[in-house]
Amino acid sequence: MQEVKSSQPITVLGAGAWGTAVAIALAARHDVLLWGRNPDQMARLGAARDNTDYLAGFPFPDTLRVSADLDAAVAHVASGAAAAPGAEPLLILACPVAGLRPLLERLKGRAIPNVVWLCKGFEYGTGLLPHQVVHEVLGDDVPGAALSGPSFAQEVARGLPCALTVASASAALRERVVSLVHGNNIRVYSCDDLVGVEVGGAVKNILAIATGTADGLGLGLNARAALITRGLAEITRLGTALGAQAGTFMGLTGMGDLILTCTGDLSRNRRVGLALAQGKPLDQIVRELGHVAEGVPCAKAVRELAARMGVDMPITNAVAGVLFDGDAAPDMVAQLMERDPRNELA
Repeated sequence: MQEVKSSQPITVLGAGAWGTAVAIALAARHDVLLWGRNPDQMARLGAARDNTDYLAGFPFPDTLRVSADLDAAVAHVASGAAAAPGAEPLLILACPVAGLRPLLERLKGRAIPNVVWLCKGFEYGTGLLPHQVVHEVLGDDVPGAALSGPSFAQEVARGLPCALTVASASAALRERVVSLVHGNNIRVYSCDDLVGVEVGGAVKNILAIATGTADGLGLGLNARAALITRGLAEITRLGTALGAQAGTFMGLTGMGDLILTCTGDLSRNRRVGLALAQGKPLDQIVRELGHVAEGVPCAKAVRELAARMGVDMPITNAVAGVLFDGDAAPDMVAQLMERDPRNELA
């Protein structure tokens, strides 16, 4: 492992919970600027030195700067790369999938060293993974990478241990991300299976809604284990159909992220499932959650994509039925249990 370099310029675009947690963690070793699109919110963050809207209770390091000026945020990494030979700046995008394309459009034509995205999901309407959206907007001139894995924002901000995976077609960018992010209780692995890493990170959110629903209905630990295991089979079927390596789904961004999101009480998507089991309507659940639960739009996008590709995803279909078709949560379980028997590994 290369020695971790210090004090490199990093900009995090997106001041939600996860973007804030990453900025806090990296500011301990690097020159980090956190950008948010809402000037009023960023003024509050700057004054309170705490993201009271999305990640309250985690004071900012003195070295962490905040801004609502996108020009300044981009210049922080662009000028750093130009002025300091050997500098390894990172431009980290911490927006939801729905906000990825609009943010990339704002970056288009600017001098940026790279883009590293944290979002997990498929773009609704196109069925595209994040790296495909990046390619459509920025082309091949800007190297890109996905940074993913089992990680809750609160624990990362607290400095608790976690392990992530960076995936990119660029070996140089993978090495750069490992060099800058690895350290201080964050362990970073790398791989070149960008599709597999992104599919695992996306579909596990849908399955967390399913397991949360089952737990909320009091169906027991056996049912939870069955949903997680069969959910991993769904992830693998879709991922390999899209060109991913099957082995990727046994790693951090497959099995690891799936287990965490399905069982951890900090999971927003699991909380959506628990609320569905109580019979709450989706609009009320989303309003009370106060944060983006990527599994909700992802369920619709993946159901449509799987249907077009002929990929069997019964758990995803059942979750989408409850979220969007008016199906009752107990009926979701009955629908899954009444399916015809099949070879487990088929």
